[in-house]
Amino acid sequence: MCRNIKTLFNFDPPATTDEIHAASLQFVRKLSGFNQPSKANEAAFQEAVQEVAAAAEKLLASLVTSSPQRDREVEIERARIRSVKRFGPREG
Repeated sequence: MCRNIKTLFNFDPPATTDEIHAASLQFVRKLSGFNQPSKANEAAFQEAVQEVAAAAEKLLASLVTSSPQRDREVEIERARIRSVKRFGPREG
C-alpha cells in the first residue's frame, strides 16, 4: 500500500514517537488523498493522524514475538541492496 511506511515492530532500539507519527501521517495522506489538506480539512486531518498514531503505539506495545530484535542498520542496508537491484546504482 504505502511504500513509505516502514515496519516499526521488533527493532532495537524501539520505534520512536517521531517514527510512529511519520508512519501515521503517511497512512492518513494515503487514505485521504491529500498530501497537504485544505484549511477546511486541516483539523480533521490532524485529528486522524493523532488517532492513528495512538492506535499504532498501542499496537506496537501489545505485540509479542519470539524472533530476535532486528537491527536498524542491517535493515537499512538490506533495503539499499534491494533498491540497487530494482533500480540500478544511484548516481550523485
